[in-house]
Amino acid sequence: MNETESIIRYEWMKQIGRQAGQIALRYFDQSVTIQQKSDLSPVTIADQESESFLREKILSRFPEDGLLGEEFGEKKGSNRFRWVIDPIDGTRNFIRNIPIWATLISLEYEENPVSGICYIPVWNQLYHAHRNYGAYREDKKIRVSSCSQLGESLLSYSSIEMFTTLELRQGFESIRNKIGRSRGFCDFYGFVLLAQGSVDVMIDYGVHRWDISALKVIVEEAGGTFTDWQGQQGLDKKDVLATNGVLFPTVLEILQKLE
Repeated sequence: MNETESIIRYEWMKQIGRQAGQIALRYFDQSVTIQQKSDLSPVTIADQESESFLREKILSRFPEDGLLGEEFGEKKGSNRFRWVIDPIDGTRNFIRNIPIWATLISLEYEENPVSGICYIPVWNQLYHAHRNYGAYREDKKIRVSSCSQLGESLLSYSSIEMFTTLELRQGFESIRNKIGRSRGFCDFYGFVLLAQGSVDVMIDYGVHRWDISALKVIVEEAGGTFTDWQGQQGLDKKDVLATNGVLFPTVLEILQKLE
């Protein structure tokens, strides 16, 4: 991979991520029309306008790069770079006027995330990371916690309703029953809280690549682990397990006993 090319994209990603988030922010706490997509998830003009802005910017500057967006699908590239976009992660929060939602952008090289940003417009707060450069909240370097005891740790999850089947519910409950405390910090937020050391374990289900590609870089560059429930590194499963690293073997062992 050309490191210079990836750094150029990373630095520019932080700029356009803020701009896209500000576009979506114009519609927040306003009356917006809500549509349903084929998977029954909601979408608004804010999602669409923000992603359209990002697609136009990225493809104008880097026309050979690939691009995958939640709202408008994939454009194949002619090189090994691909951008992955979620214009509003937390659309359900957005439409209920809950301020916990974010714009997520990642840069992948040969389908492996190398850069990621998570911009929270309501708070004007940017989390970002690039491989081997560390993870940051704005200009402050962040690091996962050192908590080593499951009984003293804090677990986060997006929505308990996502664990719909008996097997999924048992997986979630088996961890929650051994954990110190749990909080439903939804969507992206649990992952960035883990990256900054405020949460020790984050477990989720029902994700897509655009939900997690940027967050994987941020968590791992902060010293954490980011896998599926089987401990694998891919981004194409619906289940996700992020930890502070110290607790990873313990949590993974609990999940694997269910198989």
